[in-house]
Amino acid sequence: MQKNQDWKSYYQSHLTTPLEALKKELTEGCNIVVGHAAAAPDTTLKSMMEHVAELPAGNIFHVLYYGAGYQFTPEIAKNFNLKINFLESNARKACRAGLVDFFPCHFHEVPGLFTDGFYPVDVAIVQLTRPNEEGYCSFSLSCDYTKPATDAARVVIAEVNDQLPFIGGDNLIHVTKLDHIIEVSTAVPEVPPAVPGEIERKIGEICASMIKDGDTLQLGIGAIPDAVLSNLKDRKDLGIHSEMITDGVMKLMREGVITGKRKTRNPNKVVTAFAMGTKELYDFFDHNEDVEMYPVSYTNDPFVVASIDNMVSINSCLEIDLLGQVNAESIGYSMLSGSGGQVDFMRGARRSKGGRSILAFASTAKGGEISRIVPILAEGAAITTGRNDVDYVITEYGVARLRGKTARERAEALIGIAHPKFREMLQEAVVQRWGE
Repeated sequence: MQKNQDWKSYYQSHLTTPLEALKKELTEGCNIVVGHAAAAPDTTLKSMMEHVAELPAGNIFHVLYYGAGYQFTPEIAKNFNLKINFLESNARKACRAGLVDFFPCHFHEVPGLFTDGFYPVDVAIVQLTRPNEEGYCSFSLSCDYTKPATDAARVVIAEVNDQLPFIGGDNLIHVTKLDHIIEVSTAVPEVPPAVPGEIERKIGEICASMIKDGDTLQLGIGAIPDAVLSNLKDRKDLGIHSEMITDGVMKLMREGVITGKRKTRNPNKVVTAFAMGTKELYDFFDHNEDVEMYPVSYTNDPFVVASIDNMVSINSCLEIDLLGQVNAESIGYSMLSGSGGQVDFMRGARRSKGGRSILAFASTAKGGEISRIVPILAEGAAITTGRNDVDYVITEYGVARLRGKTARERAEALIGIAHPKFREMLQEAVVQRWGE
């Protein structure tokens, strides 16, 4: 088939409904991968929920999901095992109800689950843009693991949504690679920017003081990343190579602060694996040649990150103990999120020429009732990042550098940036562990 000549007839002949596609392709015990974050294929999952009794049992895998979350309903859980790599609000509730089995994995290694036999993909259910003139659809806001899963899948069920922005990079698939096409027109889930408080603004100022002209940044989502970006308006030629990006990046692109001119990899391009934000962000990214999406096996590969000079990685956590062990994903035994790409970027940035790896968080939680710097992680807590991978730690009380320090020196440095009302307790823990 000549792609440029015949794709339109192929497209028309493969239009179908979600139920028809599911009934034809799902088999007993099949492995399904569902698209990610804001590019959530809700229409097909809703049909799965409504007709689950007519479908064979199987498995469903995904990472972050910002759609309606029909897969978390008891109806689907009766027939399908949910294997989730990152939890958001709907997934947390389902996890507490016993409907979800958590799947630990560094984000950059998720595509390897599909190709190396750990989770062979039978069916990929994804959401794409309408095709361009050459018949290529974009994975839009979520390339991440979604494109690798689609590449590895036996069957691809694609929702084609005319409201998704078309974004380039290694983020395209030709219509002729789609087995079933479902046309939809649904609003893209929006994630409004967080509003930084006084503490987040202070942390943002401290982090920003460590960022120089020409640095390449990786940031996550939330009040602290937004506060960091708001303090960078006087910088020049910043770059972005990140797992994800939000509205704050768009604002600095418009102001000419983020240009990527000095990047040693993908120069002049904002590179990310997925994006979440407002409709303004999505409209800004639509056919924007300055933005490129790539799979996480590229964006998050620590060796790729390390190859970028002056790479600055900024991540956060729920708690860190005096040994430097980091928990970014659970409250005791209760899973809250997942490891994501934290370790990917912390390791990569540390090995970057001129790079800096930063862990930034408020010193307390629950309105100041508990310290995030603790003698030892809570019972049941997940260790997201090992102590040997942590370098700079920032709270509203300053910067502690752990690299190059002994265990006791690390503890003393962390106490120095803890909330003052918890420092005596932490110091007592130091004496208990290492003596006077």
